Amino acid sequence: MTIHLHWYLPTNGDNRDIVGSGDGSQQTLAAVRSGFRAPTVEYLGGIARAAEQLGFEAVLTPTGTWCEDAWIATAALTAVTTRLRFLVAFRPGLVSPTLAAHQAATFQRVSGGRLLLNVVTGGDSVEQRRFGDHLDHDRRYARTAEFLTVLRGVSAAREPFDFHGEYYDIEQASIPFAPHEPPEVFFGGASPAAEQVAARTVDTYLAWGETPPQIAERLRRVRKLAAEAGRTLSFGIRFHVLSRDTAAEAWAEAGRLLDRIDDSRIRQTQRTLAASESVGQRRMVALHGGDRRDLEIYPNVWAGYGLVRAGAGTALVGSHREVAERIEEYHDLGIDHFILSGQPHLEEAYHFAEGAGAELRRRGLVPPIGGPGPAAS
Repeated sequence: MTIHLHWYLPTNGDNRDIVGSGDGSQQTLAAVRSGFRAPTVEYLGGIARAAEQLGFEAVLTPTGTWCEDAWIATAALTAVTTRLRFLVAFRPGLVSPTLAAHQAATFQRVSGGRLLLNVVTGGDSVEQRRFGDHLDHDRRYARTAEFLTVLRGVSAAREPFDFHGEYYDIEQASIPFAPHEPPEVFFGGASPAAEQVAARTVDTYLAWGETPPQIAERLRRVRKLAAEAGRTLSFGIRFHVLSRDTAAEAWAEAGRLLDRIDDSRIRQTQRTLAASESVGQRRMVALHGGDRRDLEIYPNVWAGYGLVRAGAGTALVGSHREVAERIEEYHDLGIDHFILSGQPHLEEAYHFAEGAGAELRRRGLVPPIGGPGPAAS
C-alpha cells in the first residue's frame, strides 16, 4: 500500500529550537523566545502552501489550551490552498457530537471534502479540568466511543437520529447535508481503554514514534482487538524529522537542538510530564528517562524532543536515504500514515520533501507530486 505523508501546523508558534507542546507553554516559550514565530494566518498559510506544493497529503493541527483553535485556524487556510487536507484535532468530550457532525459536514462542503478528524480524548486530568471536564481517564475513553457512535449515526441518518447512552442522550438529531460519509477518523492512545475504542470505532490508529519492535507489538495487539470486533484498521505514526544530505549534517542539527536546551528546562518539563495520566506520555518518557545521554534509541530514531516537549517526543534523524529506509521499515510493519514535523516547520518541510520524500518517490512508495494521490481513506 502507498505511504501517506502528512505535515504539521505549529499553531502554538514556531522556532529554530524545540517549542514545547502543552508542557507549561509560557515557560517553554520564554525559553525559546529568541526567533519565535507567532502562529499568524500568514505564517501558517505559508507552511500550508509549502506542504501542498511539496506533495504532503494533509497537515495535522493540534488541540489544547496552549495553541490556536484547530477548527477555526484550518478553516481560514482552506482559502489559500486547493488540494491539501486538514487533520483537525479536537477533544470529543468538550463539544456535542451532533454539533461536531454539523461542523464536519460544513467543513467538507466549504473545502471540497478536505477534512480529516483527529479525535483526542485527553490523557491528562489537569488539562481536562481547565475545560471543566472531571471524568477520570477510562471514563473519558468510554465517552469517546459514544461520541463517535453518535457522530457517525447522525451523519448517516436519513431520518432524525436518537441515541441513549451513559454520556449522551440524543433525541431527533439531524444535520444539514445528511446523509453523508463523515471524514476519516484518526485516533491515538496507548492505554487498554484507548485500544478498545480504536478497535471498535475509528479508521486509523495513531502511535507516537517508538522503536520498530515496540510499534510491532502495539500493532499486533490492536489488530487482534479489531479482528475480534469484526473490523480492520489502518495505522499511522507521529515523528519529528531531521533529514539532511549527509548523516553528519543531520546529527549536527540534532546536537545543536540539544545544546540549546539547559538542564533546568529538562527538569521542569520532566516534573510536569511525570504527573501525566497518559500511558502514551509515560512511554515517551521511558525512552530517555530525562537523561540527555544515549538518545538514539534505535538506528536513526532520536528521543531528544521528548526531553522538553510533551506528546510526540522522537525524531527520525539521518541522511535522506537513511530516513527513507526507516520510514520503509515502519511501513513494512503496517504503518501507512506518517505525520511528520520539524522546527522550523517551513524550512524542514523542504528538507524532508526534497530529500527523504524524493527518495521514497523513487522507490515507488509515494505518488509523484501533482499526480493522482491515494485516497485519504
